[in-house]
Amino acid sequence: QVQLVESGGGSVQAGGSLRLSCAASGYSSNCMGWFRQAPGKEREGVACFCMSDGSSIYVDSVKGRFTIFQDNGRNLFNLQMNSLKPEDTAMYYCAAETSVCAFNVALIRDWGQGTQVTVSS
Repeated sequence: QVQLVESGGGSVQAGGSLRLSCAASGYSSNCMGWFRQAPGKEREGVACFCMSDGSSIYVDSVKGRFTIFQDNGRNLFNLQMNSLKPEDTAMYYCAAETSVCAFNVALIRDWGQGTQVTVSS
């Protein structure tokens, strides 16, 4: 049974930073991703990390500001978010991708409960 537990959300001012963490267990996926969903918008992929080769991908809107990484080989997948903008405000979810990063919500079977990020201007 896959369990994904997010933590680290909160409220910050624009330009600030937050680090989200996802404690994962029971998974067999090669890749782990972070998604977000703002009120009235569809859920979108933000960042994804693959353990087989350490590769990562990002949605264009967060490139250069967000970094996804695995914590020293542990089952902890972090999303470091810097230079936050009000448009980053959303519920952020950890997800078990498959063998590759697809950013396809319809293919995700396992989700965390989400953690709220609010960025004020």
